[in-house]
Amino acid sequence: MQTLDFDVLIVGAGLSGISAAYYVQTRCPNKRYAILEGRTAIGGTWDLFRYPGIRSDSDMYTLGYAFRPWHSSKAIADGASILHYIRETAQIYGIDQQIRFGQMVRRVSWSSEQALWTVEVERLAEGDWVQYRCNFLYMCGGYYDYSQGYTPEWPSLSQFQGRVVHPQAWPQQLDYRDQRVVVIGSGATAITLVPAMAKQAAHVTMLQRSPSYVVAQPAHDQSAERIRRWLPATLAFHVIRWRAIIQSIFYYLLMRGLPSVAKRALIKMAQQELGESYNAKLHFTPKYNPWDQRLCLVPDGDFFKALKAGHASVVTDQIEHFTPTGIQLKSGQTLSADLIVTATGLNLRLLSGIEVLVDGRKVELGTTLNYKGMMLSDVPNLALAFGYTNASWTLKCELTSMYVCRLLKYMDRHGYAYCVPKNFNPAMASEPALNFTSSYVQRVISHLPRQGRNRPWKLYQNYLLDLLMLRLGRLDDGNMEFLRPWPRQHQVE
Repeated sequence: MQTLDFDVLIVGAGLSGISAAYYVQTRCPNKRYAILEGRTAIGGTWDLFRYPGIRSDSDMYTLGYAFRPWHSSKAIADGASILHYIRETAQIYGIDQQIRFGQMVRRVSWSSEQALWTVEVERLAEGDWVQYRCNFLYMCGGYYDYSQGYTPEWPSLSQFQGRVVHPQAWPQQLDYRDQRVVVIGSGATAITLVPAMAKQAAHVTMLQRSPSYVVAQPAHDQSAERIRRWLPATLAFHVIRWRAIIQSIFYYLLMRGLPSVAKRALIKMAQQELGESYNAKLHFTPKYNPWDQRLCLVPDGDFFKALKAGHASVVTDQIEHFTPTGIQLKSGQTLSADLIVTATGLNLRLLSGIEVLVDGRKVELGTTLNYKGMMLSDVPNLALAFGYTNASWTLKCELTSMYVCRLLKYMDRHGYAYCVPKNFNPAMASEPALNFTSSYVQRVISHLPRQGRNRPWKLYQNYLLDLLMLRLGRLDDGNMEFLRPWPRQHQVE
């Protein structure tokens, strides 16, 4: 088997993988790196998802890269624009030349004796395997299963004689003009699909078991446009970006601190968008508090506009069974459909399902602690890009990339071969690293890394706190163990 050696291997060529590559090649130019991408194109999520209306669920001033400002007037951008931005960034900085496509990582094995990761890769096009070795492994493959989305087990679904589609596997050129469409789900994907499909469908019904919080926001940020007119381009970008960061932190803390007040305000906003004749309390009053799950963002209120115009409707009920022509609900109501879209969520799959071994021992993620939101206890020289759940994904991923570069340079200066996060307080209480009540999280919560009650094992989901810890905090913080190469005579023995 062919073996290829690098200093750093990045797994994934999506939004976070391209960012990781930029920081490695600019801040650690002495490191040889490559990106391994299982698919055949750059873009990750933004290349995979092709359903109608796909867009960002946070502003592009923070979802975009700090090193390459987003200058479009669209704060909430469509998927095609985001994909173009990612690919153009990779081309501008020569990152696209470092990507190896069709390389599906199956297993990674760490050897403390050699201070190396061995990465076993299946080359899909060639139908063979290749082996890579590296000192540092940076996982940027996202957090869900790319092969398939989640669909509940409905035994009677086979009775439906129309077409059934999951948004993660959207067929090319699917024609739904003048058809009756039922979208099952109430999350961000369903909220996005409904107004987009309502432009061509005869009618779109969103069937939800329970409501979500839906918030309207202008797609174009007029105040950002004014700031650009008043200030030089670089300064304007930083002002706009920091304003967005501070606003998101402020509103998140406000909603978490005063959940009942926030809940009433969000329902009232939905009512105002729909008008007094609409029963917003029935369809937009979740059972959970704001930010127990992500809020659903609606640019320019397009979802509410589709409801008001009568092109779409919301039904809050449960499925009794499917029929040849639609869905029978438990209330007795029947929904007729030509097309059913199961916007029922994702299968969460951390580390892309790759098997991880450390000195021959298989790592069970559910037994590890999350160190600074980016490394795992007792796993050497491995970082993973995992963004915020309450803010833009890229904000945390860029901080992680900067921290990885700090680690690499620190180890080089001091002659260390590797570093390992260590929990020296076994009595420290732990809890799930993700405190979301979303079903896609709860289905796999026992298999995910946990977090501690104290720094650096606790995740605060706060950019300002992470900025201080990851950009300015000590690397030798008493929880990170740094080790030099084993003596050569020991290796021989």
